[in-house]
Amino acid sequence: MIRLHFSADDLCRITLAPRPEALFETALSVRFLLGATSRQDSRRGELARWRREMSGVSAGRAGILLDLVRHSAYIPDFLLQPSVTSFADGVQSVHSIPDRQLHADLSPLLEPAQGVSVPHTRLPTAGGRLHRLAEGIPQERDALAADLQRYHATSIAPLWPHVTAAATADRALRAEMLLRGGVDALLTTLGPSWRWQPPTLHLPSSWDVDVPLCGRGLLLIPSYFATRPVMRYHPDDSTVLMYPMRCPPDTAPADEDALVPLLGRTRATVLAALRTPATTTALAERTGISLAGASQHASVLRNAGLISTERIGTAVLHTLRPLGQALLDGRR
Repeated sequence: MIRLHFSADDLCRITLAPRPEALFETALSVRFLLGATSRQDSRRGELARWRREMSGVSAGRAGILLDLVRHSAYIPDFLLQPSVTSFADGVQSVHSIPDRQLHADLSPLLEPAQGVSVPHTRLPTAGGRLHRLAEGIPQERDALAADLQRYHATSIAPLWPHVTAAATADRALRAEMLLRGGVDALLTTLGPSWRWQPPTLHLPSSWDVDVPLCGRGLLLIPSYFATRPVMRYHPDDSTVLMYPMRCPPDTAPADEDALVPLLGRTRATVLAALRTPATTTALAERTGISLAGASQHASVLRNAGLISTERIGTAVLHTLRPLGQALLDGRR
């Protein structure tokens, strides 16, 4: 369990990143391809399709990047560049990273800490390449930049418009949580298994560590490919926390009128409005019905197993369940 400890100053310095971090998402996508498929993936149609299309072909494209992300608990910090605004700028920043920082960030991969195992499925030549890269050899820096650019162009760029659209929807949801319920609502709804017990945010992790934010704040970055929280801590800067974004449905929706005979027009409209999660107040605003009506229809849909509801202080957040999503998608 990772425990982030907030001071009053930290609670005033929580910021939402304006966009997903392209360079780190590229690295996380390789880790995602290497990992096991989960049931959660099946609810993200575009991501599941991308994984099927990439299966068996991306390893060669990733080059040394493949070995940089094989460690189950670590990705080098230099691949996270939250201050840059584009993938190209991120690659340039990595290429020019000081030798000392490059070596420090790669050290955990070269000499794992006691009790931390690195999977044995390394590429045969990876160890030598990693050591040469850690030494700052220019040819290895050039190779890393080339590997990043090739993999991103062939594997990530075609999906990137969908990633940014999903991030925009997630950012809107976080802003709504902040507006409706303040910081408590924002932190409570970041992840289904995360626990906000003021002043501490508990994150599921194989590590057991306490992280005092010390008044420097927290930068939240939504991630399309992350399956668990990813944190970067530096004692002289804001802590960075990447969280798995809530992805809106990406399949073509069925004609809403087809659900009217089954659910009634208003209830069908309410269900369709929850393609993006919403509080009861937001649901009423989206559908043009009263707050009491939105609550009543949501209750019926929840009892029928079509949506789920989680409480965030004095408000509740409604989200489609697989059965509700299937009805909207027209799946049989």
